[in-house]
Amino acid sequence: MHFSNNLRAIIAMVVAMGVLVGSDSCVKLALAHAPLFQLMLVRGLFSIMLLLGLVLAMGQARQLPRMFNKWLMARGVLEAVANVSFTLALAYVAIADLTAIAQICPLLVLLGAWIFRGERLSGGRVALILAGIAGALMVAQPGTGAVSLYASLGFVTAIAAATRDLLTPNVPRDMPPLIAAFTVILMLALTGGAGTLAFEEPAIPNLQVLLLMALAALLSVTGHLLLYIAYRMGEARTVAPFMYSLTIWAVLSGLVLFGEIPNRLAIGGMALISAAGLAIIWLDGRRRREG
Repeated sequence: MHFSNNLRAIIAMVVAMGVLVGSDSCVKLALAHAPLFQLMLVRGLFSIMLLLGLVLAMGQARQLPRMFNKWLMARGVLEAVANVSFTLALAYVAIADLTAIAQICPLLVLLGAWIFRGERLSGGRVALILAGIAGALMVAQPGTGAVSLYASLGFVTAIAAATRDLLTPNVPRDMPPLIAAFTVILMLALTGGAGTLAFEEPAIPNLQVLLLMALAALLSVTGHLLLYIAYRMGEARTVAPFMYSLTIWAVLSGLVLFGEIPNRLAIGGMALISAAGLAIIWLDGRRRREG
């Protein structure tokens, strides 16, 4: 039974990563037909409707006022920063390259916990973190043209997401996951609305954009729910390594939908990021077993 639960959790994690890449792919397709903030607003509104339906179906409507918890709001702001930088870069950078750079987020979380919380970090882990960052630079390839400038936004995404994750332990432990997700989605929609009014010409999106954003919202909510289920069903040390299947899905999406083929240096960088992340997960698992 234990093995069966882990297997189901692994499948849920791999599917979740594919679904989330599918959501990003819908956004990348829609960027050819609508501006960034309008897409954030439309996707956010669809996501709010989906999540609100789930909140009501789960009988958690009375918990909604808790969404204004200061730590949840701070996480929402950081998620908005990560989302804006990722979406802006997505119009110019291959989805596989951008996804790979953003995947240094877990490594930055470890670095941040060491710097700001004084958590122990061995020399081996520091070396692996630096290797992961070097891999991200291999993918971004700074100095190779205008695209590399947008690729650097992947680092902004990773830093904002890592800061968000570092704040997460401050959220009350009894906070329902749906309420936490609802806060983030609301902040993203508000950011999209504010950006549309400030920087874009408000216009009614066409049917193609509406359909793509509805699909993106559905895939995003489904992916995050599957991610939650994966960690609830299986052991974290068993499930976590399969999060790096995100890069594989992104490469497949780029190849099939956009005709994007990463160059050899980028592929090497992706492999280095994944290897560094997996090595840290393996070291953490070994430390727990020995402890």
